[in-house]
Amino acid sequence: MQVLQVQLEVGPDPAEVGRARRWARSRLVGSGIGDDEPLAETLILLISELVTNAVVHTGCPAVLRMLFGGGGGVGEAGTVRVEVADASDCPPRPRHAEGDDTNGRGLELVDGLADRWGWQPEGAGKQIWCEVDRGAPAAVPEAPPRVVVQGGEGCEPPSCVFTNATGLA
Repeated sequence: MQVLQVQLEVGPDPAEVGRARRWARSRLVGSGIGDDEPLAETLILLISELVTNAVVHTGCPAVLRMLFGGGGGVGEAGTVRVEVADASDCPPRPRHAEGDDTNGRGLELVDGLADRWGWQPEGAGKQIWCEVDRGAPAAVPEAPPRVVVQGGEGCEPPSCVFTNATGLA
């Protein structure tokens, strides 16, 4: 099955996040995901967080990609993959915000809303990605997130995949 991929270059100005949201919303509608679907709002929030992290923490332009496929993985019905590539080779650092903190919740939101997320090197920088399965409820799971290790080795970048799904092999 063919995967549809769309891409937008985002400048280093934090005001570009709004442009990325508007662009993504139009591409979601074009892919058959209704503007009023909860999935659309979840994806827009994920895109906002990943693009914001890229431009704020690197101060460099980023590339936003969305891949629309068909059901259990990219290329199958129902999965939407969001990728944000930037020029920094520093791995993402999830933080835990306390009380009235105004920062530090981005990757917690990604972890809670996406079915899977992770990162990998891309060129001289990195790509952070997340996937949402269309038809799966986008809600924070009851079980804490667990690390799925690829290749049977310890989770050392770039082999880390973080998931909220339970029962993955």
